[in-house]
Amino acid sequence: MATLVEKFFNSKDELTAELSATLEQSLRDGIANDGRAVLMVSGGSSPAPAYKHLSTLDLDWQNVDVAMVDERWVEPTHEKSNEAFIKSTLLQNHGAAANFITMKNEAQTAEQGTNVCENAFGALKRPFDVTILGMGPDGHTASLFPNAEGLENGLTTENLVCAINAIQSDVTGSITERMSLTLNAIAQSKVVKLLISGEEKLAVYKQARADGNVNDMPLRAVLNHPSINIEVYWAP
Repeated sequence: MATLVEKFFNSKDELTAELSATLEQSLRDGIANDGRAVLMVSGGSSPAPAYKHLSTLDLDWQNVDVAMVDERWVEPTHEKSNEAFIKSTLLQNHGAAANFITMKNEAQTAEQGTNVCENAFGALKRPFDVTILGMGPDGHTASLFPNAEGLENGLTTENLVCAINAIQSDVTGSITERMSLTLNAIAQSKVVKLLISGEEKLAVYKQARADGNVNDMPLRAVLNHPSINIEVYWAP
């Protein structure tokens, strides 16, 4: 089992305040101890306020690497691009000076783009200082989707990134081709912050904590990993 700390809040504002403060401290500590800090970021509404707050802080952003946890295989200008989301929230104000590592590259497919992406991520300091994960109502995290093409590789490879082709659903939408951090990469973080909101997601999280097939709920692979340090943030 992973080392698990659950932080349940009364409001999203309280969650954002705690998340913002701990992310700031992790980045400052990374810079102070190693000369650089590495922050792995996910899209989604939960971390957005914390990203916007972080962007206003007078950190040594030139020594911060911000890298994607996962990405749809679309152009950075696409409305569904996680890169576009990160650029509009975290990489603003002071945060614009950070070194950003994208996942999407010039390759036609995610599969063809894995080597370029792997090389870029392999150059990052490890362990990463913080990895921010979300969770879908189907039990996916990053772009490790249930029973997806590429999922087994993503859960077993020693590489840092993997190409995923998800089974289309209401959760995935029409864009099923993704690049994602692997389970091995997620495990190479000092701390993983799993952000959850609402009663429905809380029920899914509890289901993922219970015994069951990892392929059906890939979050289980993270929750059951023996060397991952997870902080679960939940708000109504």
